[in-house]
Amino acid sequence: MNIGDIAEMAGVSRAAVSRYLNNGYISAEKRERIRRVIEETGYQPSVMAQTLRTKKTRLVGVILPRIHSDSISSMVAGIGAVLNREGYDMLLATSDNNPDKELDFLRIFSNNRVDGIILIATVLTEAHKNLIADLRVPVVIAGQVLEGCCCISHDDFHAGKELTELLLSEGRRQIAYIGVLKEDIAVGVRRYEGYLEAMHAAGLDPPGESFGTADFSVESGSGVMKEILRKYPEADAVIGATDSIALGAMLSLREAGHSIPGDTAVAGFGDNLIARVTTPGLTTVHYYYRECGEEAGAKIIAQIEGSPDGRENVQLGFELVRRDSV
Repeated sequence: MNIGDIAEMAGVSRAAVSRYLNNGYISAEKRERIRRVIEETGYQPSVMAQTLRTKKTRLVGVILPRIHSDSISSMVAGIGAVLNREGYDMLLATSDNNPDKELDFLRIFSNNRVDGIILIATVLTEAHKNLIADLRVPVVIAGQVLEGCCCISHDDFHAGKELTELLLSEGRRQIAYIGVLKEDIAVGVRRYEGYLEAMHAAGLDPPGESFGTADFSVESGSGVMKEILRKYPEADAVIGATDSIALGAMLSLREAGHSIPGDTAVAGFGDNLIARVTTPGLTTVHYYYRECGEEAGAKIIAQIEGSPDGRENVQLGFELVRRDSV
C-alpha cells in the first residue's frame, strides 16, 4: 500500500492523504474517509520517507544515570507523557553513573538523527560542557544547571536550609550530615550549603567529624553513619543527602542502640517510597520529579519546533514532609 492506493480507495487526492498523515488541514468528510481506509487496510506510513521529507525523526534521546531510582523513574514518566502527547517517541540510554558513557551516548544520539536530547545529569565535567556546546541538536538538562543550556532544576539550597532549620527548631544542635561527592553540584554541594547556612545562622559551626561522604546507596549511608558515630558520638540528628543514605543511617543508629527520634533525629531528601514505608516514617524533602520531567519534555519540543520558550530555565520548588523520624 502507498499514498496513491489510499487516495484511490478513499476517493480523494494524494495531496489530501499527505495532509492527513502530516496533520494538515482537510475537511472533516475527507479526513473520515481516509481514516476509515487506513484503519481497514492497516496502512503504516514509511518512517524513513517521512524523515527524508520533514528532516525530523520525531525521536528524542533521553540519557539517565541509573534505572533503579524512584526519582529518575518519575522524571522519565513525566518526559514520556509529554513526548507521547506531542507525537514523539523516546529512546532511553543509561550510563550507570559513568560520565564517559554519557559522552558516548550524547555523540551517538547526535550522529543518529534524534531531534533532541534530554540529559538527566548528576556530574557535568568540562568534557560534557564542551561537547554539549558543539552538538547539532537541541539539549535540555534535568537536575543540574549548566550555563548556556536550557536546564530544569530543583531549589536544593533552600531545601537543605529549611530542612536543617526544622531540626534546629526541635532543639537539635549536634546535627551530622552525610553528603555525596561535590562533583554532583545539586546533591553534593547545594544541599550541603543550605545545611551550613542554617547552622551558621544559628551560631553553630559543625566540626569535621560530623560530616561524611557516601554514594547513593543504603549500604554506603549505613557505613558512613557508623564512622560518624565513632568520631562524633554526641550527634543528636543526622541529615542524609538522599533518602537512601538517610535510611542507611537509621539502620546503623538502631544497631548502635539509638532510638529514633528520641536519641537521634533523621532526615533525608527525595520523598521516595522507602521514606514512606520505613518505621519510623522518614522526614524528608519532597521534590517535584514528575513535573521536572514534564518541563524537560516541553522544553525540548519547544526547541525542536523553534520556539524561544525552549531556552528558558526552570527552577522547581519543594515541600518539607515531616514524619516520625523527627
